[in-house]
Amino acid sequence: MTTARTGTTLSICPWVERFLPCVPEDGSRVLDVACGLGRHSLLAALYGYRVLAVDRDPAFAGRALGFPEIEFRRADLESGGWPLGSEKFAGIIVCNYLHRPLFPHLVDALEPGGVLICQTFTSPQAEVFGKPANPAHWLRAGELLELVRPLAVAAYECGKAGGAYVERICAVKEARPGAALRFPLRSK
Repeated sequence: MTTARTGTTLSICPWVERFLPCVPEDGSRVLDVACGLGRHSLLAALYGYRVLAVDRDPAFAGRALGFPEIEFRRADLESGGWPLGSEKFAGIIVCNYLHRPLFPHLVDALEPGGVLICQTFTSPQAEVFGKPANPAHWLRAGELLELVRPLAVAAYECGKAGGAYVERICAVKEARPGAALRFPLRSK
């Protein structure tokens, strides 16, 4: 994706692109956690969602000004409490970011029927490429399945994808306990 406003080419995560259309529509809000330069915030806005992009670095704030459907909020997600209070979202995107204490908040912040789309690095990424260097930023095999409980897993993969070693998941907060997982797959 190349943004017309900046000419910058942004690499969209194929996992996010694949499952973003599963997020309920009708004015729904999507949270982009640790949004960085906002590649997935922009994608969600193009899909018609209202977006809250959160990051401690304000690099994306200026770019978001050109998109009325994107609100940028500067927040350090790793210090202090959960900065979003009781706000709820139909979709949450977490890509290449890991802070384990956030997961209970992410699960709670999903509306019933909401979708969590997450992809981040596993330990082989650091072993092969030396990054991320901090072991706190690597997932152990199968760990993401534990972190998203009690969400219902719609899709899960662990391994090498696009030149990186990752674990990724699409999980849904059930509308009612025991309800069948149903969400529309649509093309945009």
